[in-house]
Amino acid sequence: MSAPQTPPPRGRLVGRPLLYSITVFASLGVFLFGYDQGVMSGIITGPYFKKYFDYPGPIHLGTMVAILEIGALITSLAAGRIGDLIGRRGTLFAGAVVFTIGGVIQTFTVGFWTMITGRLISGFGVGLLSTIVPIYQSEISPPTHRGALACLEFTINIVGYSSSVWTDYFASFIESDLAWRIPLFIQCVIGAVLAIGSIVIPESPRWLIDTDKDAAGMRVLADLHGGDLNDPVAVAEFKEIKDKVYEDRESLEGRSYRMMWKKYKRRVLLAMSSQAFAQLNGINVISYYAPRVFEEAGWIGRDAILMTGFNSLIYVFSTIPTWYLIDVWGRRTILLTGAVVMSAALVATGWWMALDVPHTPNAVVVCVIVFNAAFGYSWGPVPWLYPPEIMPLSVRAKGVSLSTATNWFFNFVVGEGTPYLQDTLRWRLYPMHGFFCACSFVIVYFLYPETKGVPLEEMDAVFGEEERLERLDDQSERASLVPSATSQSRASTRAIPASPENTQRQRPGWFRRLLNHRRGDRAHYEPIGSAED
Repeated sequence: MSAPQTPPPRGRLVGRPLLYSITVFASLGVFLFGYDQGVMSGIITGPYFKKYFDYPGPIHLGTMVAILEIGALITSLAAGRIGDLIGRRGTLFAGAVVFTIGGVIQTFTVGFWTMITGRLISGFGVGLLSTIVPIYQSEISPPTHRGALACLEFTINIVGYSSSVWTDYFASFIESDLAWRIPLFIQCVIGAVLAIGSIVIPESPRWLIDTDKDAAGMRVLADLHGGDLNDPVAVAEFKEIKDKVYEDRESLEGRSYRMMWKKYKRRVLLAMSSQAFAQLNGINVISYYAPRVFEEAGWIGRDAILMTGFNSLIYVFSTIPTWYLIDVWGRRTILLTGAVVMSAALVATGWWMALDVPHTPNAVVVCVIVFNAAFGYSWGPVPWLYPPEIMPLSVRAKGVSLSTATNWFFNFVVGEGTPYLQDTLRWRLYPMHGFFCACSFVIVYFLYPETKGVPLEEMDAVFGEEERLERLDDQSERASLVPSATSQSRASTRAIPASPENTQRQRPGWFRRLLNHRRGDRAHYEPIGSAED
């Protein structure tokens, strides 16, 4: 099978400049999500906001903040089908437009129910964006840089969060309702920019090939690899994707949610659990209600927003090391170490609040900063990277939609319940979330396989599905990966077994063995350049 040929266009970004520009631009979608997370945390403590909404109680306040998650939950479930029908780029455009409409309604709200309506509509847009952006990013990224680019996206998400906090802080000096309307209006401007730009960026090559738009798909692949339609890496990748498409079609199993659950139950559960623990681990107690947390600890009014702003800057910087570490240490190591630090920081937060001594305000700030930094390095970016990595192309949009819906469900539970639990449990709320961090450590340690460096089309081998096992070489009794003879066209990547001699010679230390225990059903996966290697 030969890749279709089209003449190369002129004046087009190609190679890494194209890849990085797409990543930065698509990240405006997660910037919006981050901005929306933070913008409410600051304005709900402002005097003009409280007065305008008649000093809302914890239930009304929690509903006003968390209703966005209900909208996001609904559309994230629908985003699987939408993403398959109109493409990744079309879904990105639709999400940006809907989000902007909701933002306009929030900005010009005339009361509680208007705000609820605007937040719900913005949630519809956020659900589409938060589902499709990770899928789009994973499908345009090379396996060796997929983790780093996804982590860059998360950094931009936290930049959005930090931007909203500082916007709230400076707007708090305004002596009118503009103190909270201006921060809400800024998200409308960003949403409009994203909607306009989504018309320009290329469509996902994997979606194009999956829908038999082979020439367009090959064109995008060639552009991502430098612009040459005859580039051997681009041609090999095209063949590998097309082979996978044919394989899925020949299976005659369809692409329904029922089929996905039956065939890929383990992958779906892992994808959903990663997003569930990302919320249960306590991040939105801080992201949505950081000023209230600092007020509990003794920082009052504008000072609480200022402390939240400083915390957000460290939060941003904590995400940067993961750009490098995600493709060096792998996903498991980062999740495990992050869970330990987060659990300790949350327990310490509750302990200092229970003591209620003169040092408590400063100690709580330090604990919250440590927690945010650990989350930003680990459970922040990885759960957005992991689901689109492990789900196969045929059901990727649907699988990621379920995992994202799980995120928004638990996001709503935490967002809705936090004001009430802060009033009732008080300091005990933080050790409770520390317990969930400990649970996430256990789940990752025993159940999560490592996906570092594995091409998307070879992920079946990591999970050892029956169809893949039937094509493995008879010598793979120790679960080592060997490519099958029927997959010769997939020459761009292969799996090689680790020999006993190499295993003994390169035996890792006890700490590395601990973190890499039970990486999956397969031995260590190592992609190589070609079949001849």
